[in-house]
Amino acid sequence: MISLETDVVVIGGGATGTGVLRDLAMRGFNAILLERADLAQGTTGRFHGLLHSGGRYVVSDPESATECAQENEIVRRIHSDAVEETGGLFVVTPFDEEDHADKFLAAAAATHVPAAEISLAEALRREPRLNPGIKRAFEVRDAVVDGWRMVWGTVASAKEYGAQVLTYHRVTAIHTDAHGVTAVSATNEKTGETVHVSCRAVINAGGPWAGQIAALAGAYDVDVVPGRGIMVAMNHRLVNTVINRCVYPADGDILVPDHTVCIIGTTDQEAADPDFLEIKPEEVQHMLDSGEALIPGFRAARAVHVWAGARPLVRDRRVSKSDTRHMSRGMSIIDHQERDGISGFFSIAGGKLTTYRLMAKNVVDTLCEQLGEDRPCRTADENTPGASAHNHTITDRLNHAEHVRGSEQIICECELVTRSMIEQALTEQPTANFDDLRRQLRIGMGPCQGTFCGARLAGVVHTWRSQQLQTSCAATEPDSHHEAAHLETACDTSAAVAENSGTAADSPARPAASDANAAVALTNAQLRLFMHNRFHGIAPLLFTQQLRETALNQWVTHCTLGIDQLPQPSQEAIAATGDLALLHGTHSAPPALDANAAEWKELHQ
Repeated sequence: MISLETDVVVIGGGATGTGVLRDLAMRGFNAILLERADLAQGTTGRFHGLLHSGGRYVVSDPESATECAQENEIVRRIHSDAVEETGGLFVVTPFDEEDHADKFLAAAAATHVPAAEISLAEALRREPRLNPGIKRAFEVRDAVVDGWRMVWGTVASAKEYGAQVLTYHRVTAIHTDAHGVTAVSATNEKTGETVHVSCRAVINAGGPWAGQIAALAGAYDVDVVPGRGIMVAMNHRLVNTVINRCVYPADGDILVPDHTVCIIGTTDQEAADPDFLEIKPEEVQHMLDSGEALIPGFRAARAVHVWAGARPLVRDRRVSKSDTRHMSRGMSIIDHQERDGISGFFSIAGGKLTTYRLMAKNVVDTLCEQLGEDRPCRTADENTPGASAHNHTITDRLNHAEHVRGSEQIICECELVTRSMIEQALTEQPTANFDDLRRQLRIGMGPCQGTFCGARLAGVVHTWRSQQLQTSCAATEPDSHHEAAHLETACDTSAAVAENSGTAADSPARPAASDANAAVALTNAQLRLFMHNRFHGIAPLLFTQQLRETALNQWVTHCTLGIDQLPQPSQEAIAATGDLALLHGTHSAPPALDANAAEWKELHQ
């Protein structure tokens, strides 16, 4: 068991949790963040990419609208490298009544949300694909934000102030005594090792899992309702401006240009469990129909991926528990000393990704008030590492690829991911699985959905890790003849490592067969997992021409590349992925660690 000590433990590695970590560190607290998976793997990584102007809520949720408008300006400055200033439009389509539009400008003014009506000709000039039958159009300060890049910038800033982050550490207990919280226990999902962190405060930023986390401390009935929403990515940018329908918030009323794709979203239904979010075929069809109302011909475009996320909505007693669409998007902070008699314990839920910094500020303010300490918030005053005077643009990666095209190997043509980008990401996160790298680099997120770049990624990662093992062996000085003989064997070149590595025969010396076989098993497990997850997001889209295209991709993967013929991964290799579904199972399949090789293969085919 590993024992650590800190002032505050933050549970949850999404936008809010990392924002809390940064705020704590900048105020001088020692803080450690625990996340059961990768950073921003939950709700933060499963949204449509919209940085809200507040326009969506000016009528339905005025307080949230004002918060979004204020935080929008801060986020686009302190996270400029993660924000693309696309601008936004609210339009009244031929299928919409104008009663909401009649209230829109007055409500925007009342909530301090910048908005102005523009001519239909100007709207169509900006976005020629817009439905020519639109009846009114309003411009707003919407933008697009890369949630993953934003979170990494937040964490980099927190680390500069001394904070620590432990990913793939699942919290198993929150310890208390008569005076309040005393410690948190967690399990390393990849190694099984236990970590015990002594502390004087805990902030629960678990999003839709916040209720489950609060129960670990004996604080029951924290009523966070997971609001399930699906989003569909199309294979290119049909628009370059965020397009909203000027109606009371409804399903499928936002189209967001995000990196090289555009995303239509979203639905809003209560989910029983945020770990198991169903994607219904009729919801996919509804999203495509909704896109058609905004962009005629939308259905003729190719959809490349669909996913679901869970909003952490705090139960609103004014509406039915199943009516998540009409629950407030405002934040909720629970001081468990007042509610449950547990001092030093706080839960925060609700809110929007756009308001993550404000949520963090408010909950840390509450902590400081309970502790009786005056530590002002400074998170709005200092940019995160990587931010500059200019915001991110869609052409940034193309410019990089043009500069290095003579010297760099491009591994993913769709997203212009180069070999050195992968190697740099591995340097920063050596135990990353392939999906961790996807979240950092967007590899496999283009039209081929990893069909070609997945195998290349496996080769690059395998070669890099093998070279690190060899370097580690070479750096060890033997103390005796016996140890020298042992090292000579351990660092011997092994043909087994070259298998599936995609490297030339004259590659550097490799570790011994035992290490090499373990490395091969890990690469195989991660490649299988990566390809399975990519297909999981395509399966609900299998109809008409897309069914034929996917069949071709599957043929390439399983027949030409022969992924099915790879040796079955070891139990140790499966554990090393840290994947929640493999380790803990799903509604329809047992955990892979408890399954034999045949069951594991069936699960992933």
